[in-house]
Amino acid sequence: MDVISRLERFELVASTNDLVTGWLRGGVPEVCVAVADRQSAGRGRLGRTWQAPAGAALLASLGFRPTWLGPDRAWRLAAVVALAAADASEHVAGLPDGTIRLKWPNDLVVAFGADKRALGGAANLAPDRPLDVRKLAGLLGESDGLGGDDPTVAIGLGLNADWPAAEFPPELAAGMTSLREASGGRPIDRDDLLDAFLDRMATRVEALRSGYFDLEGWHERQLTEGRLVRLDPIEGRPEVVRAVGVDGLTGALLVEDERGRERNVLAGEIHHLRLAPPESGDVPDAVRL
Repeated sequence: MDVISRLERFELVASTNDLVTGWLRGGVPEVCVAVADRQSAGRGRLGRTWQAPAGAALLASLGFRPTWLGPDRAWRLAAVVALAAADASEHVAGLPDGTIRLKWPNDLVVAFGADKRALGGAANLAPDRPLDVRKLAGLLGESDGLGGDDPTVAIGLGLNADWPAAEFPPELAAGMTSLREASGGRPIDRDDLLDAFLDRMATRVEALRSGYFDLEGWHERQLTEGRLVRLDPIEGRPEVVRAVGVDGLTGALLVEDERGRERNVLAGEIHHLRLAPPESGDVPDAVRL
């Protein structure tokens, strides 16, 4: 893993994103990686918090100095981290390929059937099939100086690993899962998960440096494609639209309204994206994420 310049593990930190950002500002080259057993001030998107008991989740941040990547393509750093995390998670948990999906813009999710077993494969995840979708992981990207001489990007990952459902926070239990639960109770070794993730991340970052982005893989893992979704914008009223794809140039979600008009939605424009059932624009609790 020659791509990694610095890798440190901590028992407790405030925020792994803050750690790698500080390293980058101090001159540490990319890719620097901070891993923690626990965070006291872990952040999610739009100021949300991310908490997990010690040993229950893989908490890591990766620091990049992407002078080699155009500022309009910086979103691909989070995309390759997400793809590496999905690949590694399926490998370590013994899950079929495609079980872990991406819910635009920044979540890794698993869909479950009526028998409480994780679903994989395009047929099981057809857009006209109601799904019990649960959040497995979230990413947080923070950048500074994009387009300048010394850009920095920190990508934080919180991935629920060896966390039994009986210990999920009650207020979050209905919408979350872990690799332990998705695999039917298989114990998850976080060291194995970290090693598998870093190996796959390094391969994908090296490919990105050479100009290759796995657009096909990114498209194939998208859960929202073809589905009705509810967008809760930062400004304006919520609306239900159909997600028809993702834009490989901008990272935007492509949506179509009830009149068939298409447009791009950028991650910075919305608070939430929630799956809506195929037959209506309502969003029941079972599919809220």
